[in-house]
Amino acid sequence: MRYKQLEAAAQAAVIANTQHWFESLVLGLNLCPFAHQPAKHNRIRFTVFDETQGLGLFEVLAAEVARLDSSDINELETTLLILPEGFDDFYFYTITVQQAESWLNKQGLLGVYQVANFHPDYQFSDTDFNDRSNLTNRSPYPILHLLREQSLTAAIDNGANTDAIPERNIERMERLSEQEVATLFHYLTPKAD
Repeated sequence: MRYKQLEAAAQAAVIANTQHWFESLVLGLNLCPFAHQPAKHNRIRFTVFDETQGLGLFEVLAAEVARLDSSDINELETTLLILPEGFDDFYFYTITVQQAESWLNKQGLLGVYQVANFHPDYQFSDTDFNDRSNLTNRSPYPILHLLREQSLTAAIDNGANTDAIPERNIERMERLSEQEVATLFHYLTPKAD
């Protein structure tokens, strides 16, 4: 599969759209309470995967892990690797997520990093496509979010109840009005059940 090259302006727009989603939904609706401090201190890296630059996804993933490894957590805490081309199909994307997790495992990095995933067509198992619960993980583009386990452990040690977050987020999505959904998720294309 060949991907078209993203011009610098197009990459900048992809990053800007992703940052807007992150600020308005992830932070604005408090979907991830751990994200506020890294965002406030500019410790989140937003980067675009562009296969035309000659590197495959796992080479780029390795480079991003190396960047995190070589950076102090107080300077760079997490990376959102945005996949604007070639990952539109959610099933194909989920296989890519599984491969990324397998790659981390083979590198001995499970327990050091984990991959959170977001996609415009995200769908939890045992849900209908249009269920509001799926909105918690719907982003403007497919994303592999590299998280340091150290950050999650610190949040839990500081009293964060991570088990309550998914249910709380689903309840938050269900309380949104149709207008709020249309405004916040303007980048989604409605699909019939």
